[in-house]
Amino acid sequence: MTAHRYFVVHKPVNMVSQFISSHDVNLLGSLDFDFPEGTHAIGRLDNHSEGLLLLTTNKKVTKLLFQGHKPHTRTYLVQVKNKITPATADALANGIQISAPGGSAYLTSPCTVNIVEDPAVNSHLFEASLLTPAIPLHQNVVTSWVLITLTEGKFHQVRKMVAAVHHRCIRLIRVAIENIYLGNLPAGGVQEIQEDDFFKLLDL
Repeated sequence: MTAHRYFVVHKPVNMVSQFISSHDVNLLGSLDFDFPEGTHAIGRLDNHSEGLLLLTTNKKVTKLLFQGHKPHTRTYLVQVKNKITPATADALANGIQISAPGGSAYLTSPCTVNIVEDPAVNSHLFEASLLTPAIPLHQNVVTSWVLITLTEGKFHQVRKMVAAVHHRCIRLIRVAIENIYLGNLPAGGVQEIQEDDFFKLLDL
């Protein structure tokens, strides 16, 4: 029996989290890495989001990580338009109502929200250079960066959360799943991880 394999990927923006699509889109197969047959993404990042994506040949991991009895954390670095205040961060952290399918509403669970003032404080999660976009924003555009750590991910939740407090999401970067961090892995980069380490870091 062939051993399963596990990968940490820094998914660039404008790439979908799959290998096959009927649409003309940028796929994971265009990454400069020879993935084994049967590799698939564990959870997804939408086309406009970037950052940490886990891939494996083990079909059981997605259920263990996202549908198990034990909640698992995901951390997102989010750039929003305009200055975000501590009061707004607290409102996000305490749970906020967002739209759900069918016109219904959903109250998000309490989470951790920290305004990023000094990127160096979070150097274990991501490199400060990540905050410099390839295409700079206009000099008059005021933005803020926040770190949001949650254990759920419903209905494009993070984007809707910041929209609910009247901030437009400019960039959404996943920087951690449990204790697997994006770190200094460059956009498009792939790192293979051993099975024991993978399960230990994800607390599975």
